[in-house]
Amino acid sequence: MIHASGIYKGYGKVQVLNNVSLDIQKSEIVSIVGASGAGKTTLLQILGTLDNPDKGTVTIDGVNPFQLKQRELARFRNLHLGFVFQFHNLLAEFTATENVCIPALIAGVEKKEAEKKAAFWLERLGLSHRAEHKPSEMSGGEQQRVAVARALMNNPKVVFADEPSGNLDKANAVALHNLFFELRNEFHHSFVIVTHNEELASQADRKIVMSDGQII
Repeated sequence: MIHASGIYKGYGKVQVLNNVSLDIQKSEIVSIVGASGAGKTTLLQILGTLDNPDKGTVTIDGVNPFQLKQRELARFRNLHLGFVFQFHNLLAEFTATENVCIPALIAGVEKKEAEKKAAFWLERLGLSHRAEHKPSEMSGGEQQRVAVARALMNNPKVVFADEPSGNLDKANAVALHNLFFELRNEFHHSFVIVTHNEELASQADRKIVMSDGQII
């Protein structure tokens, strides 16, 4: 699903990634761990097309996204990739349904169809009773599950998660990681998860350890 080869990335005089190569298979859950500053989030952002490598190649399901024009890249990202971050990034003035609908509306799906898809995902994630609630009316775990529903709206090939449970208590963190496995088994998404939680990282199909910008 993802092939990355010889990835380098630096900011000024600081070399953040140094010749990183890896493959991620379809329906595989991969965790990336390492100390702060190891390059985990930078690697995730490059694999997710949110940042460009200085050198090296990335292909996602056979497509090199960095060869696409900006508008084409944005559409590729919207249709094929999903993102979940430590802080849910929900729009405060929107309901759960409206937040979840956003990726589909950006893709040009009609509002009624988008709302139908949002209702499916909210029900699947146990949030039907929160459909018309705004983020401030939901718990942290519920907000993060709404963010997961939003990430899944366009049936992405890969979901990238950067410290998705970092802002949750232990029970909600475990529930969120278990949810990723349920979704993979049911819908066959690939998941790439950056986390400091070693216990949860070890549940992944494969754990990648980074140090000083390299995979060790």
